[in-house]
Amino acid sequence: MQRFVVLVALAALTACAQKEAPPAAQDQAQNEPAPATPAAPAEEAGEPSRVAALSPDVPAGEYQMDHAHSTLIFRISHMGFSRFTARFRRFDAKLQFDPRNLTATQLTATVDPRSIETDYPDPKYDFNAELAGEQFLNAAKFPEIAFRTTSVEDLGNQAMRVHGELTMHGVTRPIVLEATYNGGYAGHPMDPQARVGFSAHGVLRRSEFGISGGIPQAGTNMGVGDQIAIAIESEFGGPPLAKAN
Repeated sequence: MQRFVVLVALAALTACAQKEAPPAAQDQAQNEPAPATPAAPAEEAGEPSRVAALSPDVPAGEYQMDHAHSTLIFRISHMGFSRFTARFRRFDAKLQFDPRNLTATQLTATVDPRSIETDYPDPKYDFNAELAGEQFLNAAKFPEIAFRTTSVEDLGNQAMRVHGELTMHGVTRPIVLEATYNGGYAGHPMDPQARVGFSAHGVLRRSEFGISGGIPQAGTNMGVGDQIAIAIESEFGGPPLAKAN
């Protein structure tokens, strides 16, 4: 009986506390304004318009890489002090692309490892040849680096996650690239073919491809990192511009 009385008293006190709570506190969540939608960043003056680049009439079809407007660079940690940056001068790619169906994108690409180029300043020492040599890329034995897509995710706002296979140094491994479709057009009087452009980046571990020379031992920085960051900028030419009737 005493336990019942105590329970009733507690229920009554709880009800009173709820009744005496200020209305503002009770309705705070309902009265709070919805968070404002952040405004789209203003486009920078003097730069090409990101919005205007996304032309709706870009045709689906086969595209070939434009070597004059494509770069492939990589960065790797040098003793933790800097990100040593170099590039490949000879590479090529073919693309099946539909801007209205990004998940259908298919890309094949090849890189000539002998075309590796650094900014090593001493002309008496061919550092490019060392990187292309047996200790690293071993280009004489493995004269081609190859990539092909396996699937593509459409992340919205022209962003894509590109899953693929990379073959390097005789080893094939999966790799993921984060890519952005930057836009394109169906053609121009001075460029009478479709044109599209992309930016992409990704990371790989060279040790997974059997290239382990110079990797620091655990707990030290004496060497060159295992992780390689890749950055790609590329344009592709596609179907010819349709003639006006």
